[in-house]
Amino acid sequence: MRILVVGAGAIGGYFGGRLLEAGRDVTFLVRPRRAAKLASTGLVITSRFGNVNLPAPTPVTADALRGPFDLILLSCKAYDLESAADSFAPAVGANIAILPLLNGMRHMDYLAERFGKNSVLGGQCQISTTLDAEGRVLHLNDLHFLSFGEPDGVVSQRAQAIAAAFAGARFESKLSDAILQEMWEKWVLIAAVAGITCLMRATVGDIITANEVNLSTALLDECTAIAAAHGFEPSAPFLERARAMITTRGSTFAASMLRDIERGAPIEADHIVGDLLRRGAGSSHDHPLLRIAYAHLKAYQARRTRENTISQAA
Repeated sequence: MRILVVGAGAIGGYFGGRLLEAGRDVTFLVRPRRAAKLASTGLVITSRFGNVNLPAPTPVTADALRGPFDLILLSCKAYDLESAADSFAPAVGANIAILPLLNGMRHMDYLAERFGKNSVLGGQCQISTTLDAEGRVLHLNDLHFLSFGEPDGVVSQRAQAIAAAFAGARFESKLSDAILQEMWEKWVLIAAVAGITCLMRATVGDIITANEVNLSTALLDECTAIAAAHGFEPSAPFLERARAMITTRGSTFAASMLRDIERGAPIEADHIVGDLLRRGAGSSHDHPLLRIAYAHLKAYQARRTRENTISQAA
């Protein structure tokens, strides 16, 4: 199976690196600067599950990409989705399987419209990774889990082939017959946590210390109602875990989107929070906290754009 990993960043570098470590046929589609870095230093992963130094990964830049591949593993940021799709389009053949690991559902609609509904699998991952100053992939937590499947729940031959390719690599993977449910549940959690921690500019524990945990649980309820209205009501065990995550006293947990705001970086406001709010429009439920959280994120984006414009003009 020929696997194209779009990007060799924190997530693509980790899962793609683990597949390469396991002997799979992996190519990394990267920008010229990252290609040069991989050529000089290799792909390095630091993890409690085992470090790996891959001295000769196979990078390719968009101008040199030739297909077709069997599987495209896509883990870009949502705001880079269209440019990423432009770059990997030459690798898309009639039998391609595109496996995106983005959050939310907006990317599923875009990819299906551009490349055909039958080309797109559902997928989600649970992992915390980052790149250090040297371009090494740092695995930060105890999770490195990936689940995927056909959106209609059918256990297809291509999905089974992908499961076989993933088996034996040093990460946990699952072929799911309910991948859309898993994706919606993750979306509910991320939107709630990102919404409240960015709105309050605080960790979960700090919000509790401020005696405002009710805002966190109310926002989770709003997100849950939208998922339920679309036929993906989160399960009781999921909601129990989600509530525990946002009500743990002393927790230092905050959404990665908050860290992006604090360093002045672009954020996935429209994909994570805005699209969920859009899908809740017209329902019998109001979503005041979600609307306020989205307005806060859009105001940050407007300020960032304005300040960047002034800086470039200076």
